[in-house]
Amino acid sequence: MENSNKTTDQMCCVVQCERPLDATYWNNQYESKTIGWDLGQVSPPIKNYIDTIENKQAKILIPGCGNTYEAEYLLEQGFTNITVIDIAPTLVENLNLKFAGNKNITIVLGDFFDHQGNYDYIMEQTFFCALPPTMPQKYVWKMHQLLNTNGKLVGLLFDHNFEQGPPFGGSQAEYEKLFKASFKDVVIQSSLNSISDRQGKELWIEMQKCHTLSTNLLKIEGLTCSSCAAEVTQRFMKINDVYNVSISTNLQDVLIVSTDKPDIETLQSNLAYEPKYKISF
Repeated sequence: MENSNKTTDQMCCVVQCERPLDATYWNNQYESKTIGWDLGQVSPPIKNYIDTIENKQAKILIPGCGNTYEAEYLLEQGFTNITVIDIAPTLVENLNLKFAGNKNITIVLGDFFDHQGNYDYIMEQTFFCALPPTMPQKYVWKMHQLLNTNGKLVGLLFDHNFEQGPPFGGSQAEYEKLFKASFKDVVIQSSLNSISDRQGKELWIEMQKCHTLSTNLLKIEGLTCSSCAAEVTQRFMKINDVYNVSISTNLQDVLIVSTDKPDIETLQSNLAYEPKYKISF
């Protein structure tokens, strides 16, 4: 993400934000060098956290990596197993040139949600906020899937609502509800050492994968409003051994955290009051 003099409240878009936030969209941003929330340096809270990691061989993933100052700092500190991924071809081409010959970093061009692997740490730095607001449930599911048994998700989330995005914001309460049960030892708190433009607008997150529970993303059909979603959420939460339920804002995905993989017949039976509701993996 290219540096600029814009504050985080200023828009970075060079194409209409109503367009899909796909590879073409992000490639346009990097080609025009107008990613407005780029810091030009590793974020201080993430830098401080990296300094606490003793295992230099830890497997680390940085999704939606941008110009990846975090990876630069990790390499400077002697880390040897870093993977960065981004969807924008122009950016990835630049990164391949920048890190040419360095065997300690793997650069992946692709969709994070198609990525496969297992990591000790996943570092969040302006990736969540770049996703459409319909995708937080898918984000949690994929993070849980990619982390090792005791792996950690760490980094920063915006504690701020933007008029238009990307970036998209959120609140501490929303994040706590979203990550509930999929992760343990969850820390979501105000970041005390953010850069000046982001003081009071960032939350530090640190949480460990809860490997004793099953986190699953399912498809749901037939929902038409937030009240419908709230009713379905309440019904699913009453099922034995279900610990969290979260439905996407487009009413198409449902994140379910439970003791075991959810039983479709049980879920469907709880939707029997409305025949048009269907759920599936």
